[in-house]
Amino acid sequence: MKKLLLLNGPNLGILGKREPEVYGTETLADIEESIDKMIADRGWKTVSIQHDSEGELIGAVQRGYDSVGAIINPGALMIAGWGLRDAMANYPRPWIEVHISNVWAREAFRHESVLAPLAGGVVVGLGPLGYRLAARALLDTVED
Repeated sequence: MKKLLLLNGPNLGILGKREPEVYGTETLADIEESIDKMIADRGWKTVSIQHDSEGELIGAVQRGYDSVGAIINPGALMIAGWGLRDAMANYPRPWIEVHISNVWAREAFRHESVLAPLAGGVVVGLGPLGYRLAARALLDTVED
C-alpha cells in the first residue's frame, strides 16, 4: 500500500482544544480519519506524524522518501523552520503546505513562510477543509 505523509508541527497535536475560535473543534484524529477515507480508494494510506520538535519532523520527511506525496502543516515552523525547509527541498515527491487559520489576517510575523516557495501549493484559512483540499489536489496530480 502506498503512503501519503501527513505532517503536523508544533501545537497541532492539541487541535480541538487549542483556541477553537481560531482552529475549530476538529481534532487531528478527525482530520486523519477524513484523509484516510478520501485516499483509500486509490490504495493509499495516511502516515500521520505530529511533533513539536523540528528535528523529529525532518526525520519523518527523510524516512518518507518512498511516499507518494505529503501534506504538511508546519505550524510556527513556517516562520523560521530552516532545517525543515531544507528537508522539504530534498523531498522527492509533490507536497502541499496547509494552514488552518488565515495567517495573513493574523500577526505580521505569520505573514511569510520559508517553506511555501518550495510547495506545489498552499492552502490557507479554510480550517480543516484545507487538509482535504490538499489531499484532493494530490489525488488529482500524483501519478502512481
